[in-house]
Amino acid sequence: MMELLSQVLPVGLAMEKYYLLAPNTPSAGTWERFLYRYRKLALKNHPLKSGEPSSAETFRQIAEAYDVLSDPVKRGIYDKFGEEGLKGGIPLEYGSQTPWTTGYVFHGNPEKVFHEFFGGDNPFGEFFDAEESEIDLNFGGLRGRGVKKQDPPIERDLYLSLEDLFFGCTKKIKISRRVLNEDGYSSTIKDKILTIDVKPGWRQGTRITFEKEGDQGPNIIPADIIFIVKEKLHPRFRRENDNLLFVNPILLGKALTCCTVEVKTLDDRLLNIPINDIVHPKYFKKVPGEGMPLPEDPTKKGDLFIFFDIQFPTHLTPQKKQMLRQALLT
Repeated sequence: MMELLSQVLPVGLAMEKYYLLAPNTPSAGTWERFLYRYRKLALKNHPLKSGEPSSAETFRQIAEAYDVLSDPVKRGIYDKFGEEGLKGGIPLEYGSQTPWTTGYVFHGNPEKVFHEFFGGDNPFGEFFDAEESEIDLNFGGLRGRGVKKQDPPIERDLYLSLEDLFFGCTKKIKISRRVLNEDGYSSTIKDKILTIDVKPGWRQGTRITFEKEGDQGPNIIPADIIFIVKEKLHPRFRRENDNLLFVNPILLGKALTCCTVEVKTLDDRLLNIPINDIVHPKYFKKVPGEGMPLPEDPTKKGDLFIFFDIQFPTHLTPQKKQMLRQALLT
């Protein structure tokens, strides 16, 4: 890796000299030459462009070198402890000053480094003409090419109670994401609070998008973060569109002789619904305007539908059976 790191470094600068010049924030010229060297070597040794048998391994080593040198923390550890300290771990006394005590391991995907650096699905299209000759461009660093590709959206479920969706509410969600530092290429993990104003009547599947709130990085557009509304199970109601469904247990005798059903609403009112019909297994009672608010006009509401779970007796005395025969079969 030492040889490849030396190749990627600006020509004529030893490793120690490079870090002495810029231990944390390379000067513009030094950083540009570093980027230029990676670009030249990556394009030259990419397996799709090079016919050398060793090109794949060389390409991987170049990517690993770039992965180390483009990160100030890894670069600093390599400077102080060399490759052995970088990959084998830092002595314990330094553990409180750096997170790399467990040792660095390259993720093993040089194509990922290549595509994040160049952007686009066909990086070669911009750098080679029709005759496969390399074009000499004024390369201005990771952000100088103007080619950025947005990370795919990050989707997360947002579970809300029926009460939340009935009244509306405010939810605050903390996310952790990578934020670019002032140098434009290193990043730091920072927390951010996203605020969601839940509107009355929102339905399951409603999508709330926070544009470009994902991880930041050079030459990428942060992903959108999308929250998708999911309804929590409710102890009394089930929702269908803008309607509420309520199941009321009822004794067989009351099902046959009328009754009154009490329903406690989401806003804590107590409805007394008279049932004057004979309740059969397919019977239901519709109560207009006692459902969920309509998202487009929360002053209007869906309906409440009351269904019945008829409770049959488990035992009847001979006398009661005789009375039922007389009442129902004659």
